[in-house]
Amino acid sequence: MSFLINGIRGFCMALADSVPGVSGGTIAFILGFYDKFINSLDDLAYGDREKKKKALFFLFKIILGWLVGMVLAVLILTSLFEKHIYAVSSVFIGFIVFSIPLIVKEEKKTLKGKYQNLIFTLLGIIAVVLITYLNPVTGDANAVDVSKLSMGLGFYVFVVAMIAISAMVLPGISGSTLLLIFGLYVPIISAIKELLHLNFDYLPVLIVFGLGVLTGILMVVRFIKLALKKYRSQSIYCILGLMVGSIYAIIMGPTTLSVPQEALSFSTFSILFFLIGGLVIIGLEQLKKILEKKKED
Repeated sequence: MSFLINGIRGFCMALADSVPGVSGGTIAFILGFYDKFINSLDDLAYGDREKKKKALFFLFKIILGWLVGMVLAVLILTSLFEKHIYAVSSVFIGFIVFSIPLIVKEEKKTLKGKYQNLIFTLLGIIAVVLITYLNPVTGDANAVDVSKLSMGLGFYVFVVAMIAISAMVLPGISGSTLLLIFGLYVPIISAIKELLHLNFDYLPVLIVFGLGVLTGILMVVRFIKLALKKYRSQSIYCILGLMVGSIYAIIMGPTTLSVPQEALSFSTFSILFFLIGGLVIIGLEQLKKILEKKKED
């Protein structure tokens, strides 16, 4: 059962990571395994042999689900997202709105009586809004040509991958949005699609991108783990701000498509899909409680 649950978690993270405006880190936090995810990444990078083994076993299930989700997103769901972007956006907003009260309830002891840390919530909101505001108008308006890898391009792809993965690990900040800003979202998605169709011309750039991702993870996980351990109240308040701010990022998401559409509005917002998103969160929360009860028994 745990294999299936963690596979679903990874799958949901991949769907979020593939769409500008939503962070895989946000999904991990919503689904209640963010701390374990960060600790496992840290243990895999810096832990002893026993910790590495345990972390690898957990992350393998997450990564497997993530790979399935990402392949589906690249091959099928990307076009589906574009055709039904407002329904998808409504679902993601449902995820966030319904999950915030659950997170506040779970972190009640951390948040209660420390309302001076609300400044970190405000900073989190401002950070996401600013990053979203800096977005290019369209998904391919400033796209970088990655068909021929040069030394300069390789360095650029490596650095951008480091920055993007750092954002993907943080709740609220979308790595895909940052890839859009740096002109690499469409080229990387296209390169993955070409590789899946056995065109190996784009393999070098994807290897460089992957190395940048690994380096970024090694650099950021220790910082996040330390922040959650020593400054948990400030961190949770900030994460809640990042999540609230990501609602704005999702609203603006349709404007970042390869064929730009109007931002989500009251007329295009779907209350049905919003509620579906909420029901998914409630269902996952109930499933988490059942699994925790089984562990206790």
